[in-house]
Amino acid sequence: MSSSHDIAVRPISEDEIPAWLHALDTGFLRAPTPLSPQELKDRTSHITPPRTLAAFDESRTHTALLTGGTSPAVATFRSFPQELTTVGGGTVPADAISNVTVSPTHRRRGILTRMMAHDLTAARERGDVVATLIAAEYPIYGRYGFGPATSATEWTIDVPRTGLDPRWSGPADGGRVDLVDGAAVRALGPALHDRLRHAQPGAVSRDERWWRINTGDLRVSSSWDEPFYAVYRSAAGEIEGLVSYEADDNWQRKQPHDTADVNWLIATTSAAERALWHYLCSIDWITKVKSGWRAPDDLLPHFFPDPRAASVTTQADWLWVRILDVVRALEARTYTATGTLVLEIVDRDGFADGRYRLDAGPDGARCVPTREDGDLVLEAADLATLWLGDESAVRLAALGRVREQRKGAASVADALLRTSRRPWCPDIF
Repeated sequence: MSSSHDIAVRPISEDEIPAWLHALDTGFLRAPTPLSPQELKDRTSHITPPRTLAAFDESRTHTALLTGGTSPAVATFRSFPQELTTVGGGTVPADAISNVTVSPTHRRRGILTRMMAHDLTAARERGDVVATLIAAEYPIYGRYGFGPATSATEWTIDVPRTGLDPRWSGPADGGRVDLVDGAAVRALGPALHDRLRHAQPGAVSRDERWWRINTGDLRVSSSWDEPFYAVYRSAAGEIEGLVSYEADDNWQRKQPHDTADVNWLIATTSAAERALWHYLCSIDWITKVKSGWRAPDDLLPHFFPDPRAASVTTQADWLWVRILDVVRALEARTYTATGTLVLEIVDRDGFADGRYRLDAGPDGARCVPTREDGDLVLEAADLATLWLGDESAVRLAALGRVREQRKGAASVADALLRTSRRPWCPDIF
């Protein structure tokens, strides 16, 4: 067994991208497959080597042919620039983390800790306010200061039970739903998504590559199946909603029991949401609709005369956030209540450690480091959980994760930080 001294953690070079991909596939339990030059180009067009880390086992040289003469990669880590929407519609620069793996032969050697420290230090130096990720496993990232900041819910809709008129032929508000192709989605989607994300706390930016991959214009997997796309236009002709979905082919005793599986649905108005869900439930042969990942307080069930037709399939944590700059993070969001709170943040990695006085109200917020006694003592991960308004400080105090130094401070935190609608991140990355 190689020791931790034999493991080099560093950004990769262009020549090491194939070795990095091999390690990525290994870590995600995917069989590594040879790639043609075009497949390699398509799959790695988003990789920026200075922000793509690998761990190399310098003691292993028997697979040098596989990796072009270098030691094989045994762990992967990648980050990229992102914008995250805060409460009130502002945005902060984020260090988005993805493609994190450690090969099963090299676990428990501190490799992820070293990669994370390298990336977060660089992110703070760049001026990123937070780091973000979607956690495949819950226990891993809390120790690095990340906390679950949004959650998501998946529903399965029993179409015959919804109570909708099966003769539905279009929205009653004068709008319309039309089928479109991938090219139309690439043309219409980015502007629509920008309007959505600037109004939705927890939403993140999408680049051109996202739209190309999710419409089949850029193939990074051999398993692509062309979906259906539908667009909602208001009575005034405005694009207010888009949905991508697939359908199976399931007949039982000469009766159709097909399921529509929603890949994603975005809408900037409740009218658009209602119209698109009604459309999906009106398609001939469709008896079930799987919603995909939605906001935990989504309006979806209540678009139907019988809300119980939509049953929760899964509910889980979704976007995890790591606060790198407390002052900018707390000043970047809005507050509907007025109050003052001194937060004592415990952060073993030092990025958020310290005491901060927050004076906030509807007219703005000011956050400064202070030597005052803390009203509320909490870990950096719990600050991240509270920041977008999805969690209650009173609940965290009951769990022992937040400690009140001043009686009632948790209630003050809730009055300042909690939001009327829950944050939601529509994306996985």
